[in-house]
Amino acid sequence: MRGWFRQATFVAIASVALISTALAEKPKAIGSAKPHRLAIQVDQNDPAVMNLALNNATNVIEYYRAKGVDINVDIVTYGPGLHMLRADTSPVGDRIKSLRDATFPSKIQFSACNNTKEGMEKKEGHPIKLLSEAVIVPSGVVRLMELQEKGWSYVRP
Repeated sequence: MRGWFRQATFVAIASVALISTALAEKPKAIGSAKPHRLAIQVDQNDPAVMNLALNNATNVIEYYRAKGVDINVDIVTYGPGLHMLRADTSPVGDRIKSLRDATFPSKIQFSACNNTKEGMEKKEGHPIKLLSEAVIVPSGVVRLMELQEKGWSYVRP
């Protein structure tokens, strides 16, 4: 009986030690994973380019979702590309809304260049309304630069 008790005690202690080691290593692996972040530039008033940018974002999000990994995507619009986020001229407004709704738990941002917006307002003589999903940034080009400096990957469709 004593032999059996010693063996059972040894197995229990060894099991606890192995499980503790495995659990201690798991957070290190998760914490050391480099986050995936993608900046996509849109600077053309071309529905094909806008749709390609949205396709790129969708494909990347779905790829990493299948792996159980989150990704952050920022579609940065400036110049003629700002039409992508204008409430009155966007040919892809419905796709933007559905992509925003389907992205969770990953994150997507639609950045609108304020320099371009102000220039368009001055030229057209009236305020420009953006889609509710748009986030105004001071400058689209500066936004792209800063994202790249922070290690974001960059795509121009």
